[in-house]
Amino acid sequence: MKKFYKILEDKILNALDVLEYKTSEVVVNESNKPDLGDYQYNGAMSLAKIYHKSPIIIANEIADILKKDVYFEDVNVAGPGFINLRISENALIEFLNIDDYSYSPKDQLIFLDYGGANVAKSLHVGHLRSANIGEALKRLCEYLGYKTISDTHLGDWGRPLGLVMLELEKRHPDWPFFQKDYVGEYPQVEINNKLLEEIYPFASNKAKEDETYLKEAQEMTKRLQDNEKGIYALWTQIMAVSKKDINKIYKRLNAKFDLYKGESDSEKYVPEMLDYLSKLDIIQESEGAKVIPVGLPTDKLEIPPMLLIKSDGGILYSTTELATIYERVKNYNPNEIWYITDKRQDLHFLQVFRAAYKAQIVSDQVKLVFAGFGTMNGRDGRPFKTRDGGVMNLTDLLEQVKDECMKRLNPNITESRDKIAEMIAMATVKYADMLPRRETDYNFDLEKFCDLEGKTGPYILYSTIRMKSLLNKAKESNVSYHSLKKIKGKFTRELILDLNNLDKVINNAFTSKSLNEITDYLYNLTTCYNRFYTENYILKEKDEDLRESWLYLTSIVYKVNKILLNILAIDVPEKM
Repeated sequence: MKKFYKILEDKILNALDVLEYKTSEVVVNESNKPDLGDYQYNGAMSLAKIYHKSPIIIANEIADILKKDVYFEDVNVAGPGFINLRISENALIEFLNIDDYSYSPKDQLIFLDYGGANVAKSLHVGHLRSANIGEALKRLCEYLGYKTISDTHLGDWGRPLGLVMLELEKRHPDWPFFQKDYVGEYPQVEINNKLLEEIYPFASNKAKEDETYLKEAQEMTKRLQDNEKGIYALWTQIMAVSKKDINKIYKRLNAKFDLYKGESDSEKYVPEMLDYLSKLDIIQESEGAKVIPVGLPTDKLEIPPMLLIKSDGGILYSTTELATIYERVKNYNPNEIWYITDKRQDLHFLQVFRAAYKAQIVSDQVKLVFAGFGTMNGRDGRPFKTRDGGVMNLTDLLEQVKDECMKRLNPNITESRDKIAEMIAMATVKYADMLPRRETDYNFDLEKFCDLEGKTGPYILYSTIRMKSLLNKAKESNVSYHSLKKIKGKFTRELILDLNNLDKVINNAFTSKSLNEITDYLYNLTTCYNRFYTENYILKEKDEDLRESWLYLTSIVYKVNKILLNILAIDVPEKM
């Protein structure tokens, strides 16, 4: 990937070397005063403190050297020592004609845990952000050259399964799964997702009201976790049905996982992990339970110990989470493990991560990252609910968005309307979902986010399709374009400067584990292009060099839009 900021920073570093000023880093930013320059370097102030000189004097010394470089059209010093840089037209042309938007492969593996669907339960709107943000972060890592492994880590081994199987036993006591002395193969029974969607909430509500029912569900869960033959066979059938439905929804969201493992997989590693931990001097007794203290002297608030084994000998979510890390390190040896889930799990992951480092389940060289996200709320700012007050099913939300997009679809489109509406709908929810900072709660406004104007998925798609249409018309007219030869007009220059920011945006998104910089950049770049498009009659331009330059610039913006939309897992229809 060509890196414009690196070029500028290297030129300043060279000037500092000539002047014999030493610094650990040079940072160049976009100028906040475009009338003075395109970029700004403010390092003279920090150098002044080190060398006990006036920042104005240091800034002018640096500027005098940079002024001799043909890369700059103008170099000036403002304020207490801000160095403003305006890039020459030739330098902008030369840089844009380096058509390289790839990154070199890295010999590092990042393991990403996201999705987090619960087996035998419907995916609800709370699962949307995990799938969208997780998939985009995975694609971002891959674009930057990292190797990745993604795992949805299904909730498939806890009480929800016990509740479902208990209610199935109540309704079908004659099923052989529940008969401990049954011999032979177990039959394939009629279980479908519609049945599971009805059973779980019924059983969950009943357990809240009936203590005996709750205890029976706990016993059923234990029978599953003890691998009782019949219960495990029934669980296998429930898993197959539920996984099929989960895959269907993830496919709609363009979320693709390498692994569909779950708590049941990590549970197998619990005995091995506990045996390993027992040989270390880090486990303490606490009221009959076993815990791992994880507090540090530097903590501003008290961090409770991680509960490893309950007083009754049972294991917990934190135990299987630690076993999951144990399994992943043993089987995949990743350099980093990222968890993309609700930010309210922050304390849970803090405890587990500290326990993992303390026990040396992971070495200090392995990064454990919790990328928590905020809540998606309704238009009124309250949690997204159905009309009857329940948690909204994710499929229902996607269908609502699709229906709204269908209403807005060009009536002249007669073929593939359903497919196009589906693609626009997924772009709508994905772009809206990643527009705010990852940690921020946001309100989903159906009408606003389906609009063709403003910061919306449909706006980005429509503009990207228009770019492709222009390039197709040029091809049909045998008009070729191979490079940028001329710069004319305010928006042409602005567009090129925006393109120069791509590498910085991509790397900032990677560092922050948030996609909002990419969604913002997409909007700003696309809006700048639309102004450029309106300002210029591209195909009618008689100056061939200028027409080629404008078409080439269009092709670059189109390429960048496609790259970024692909990172966001957004597909672009042919028309809309």
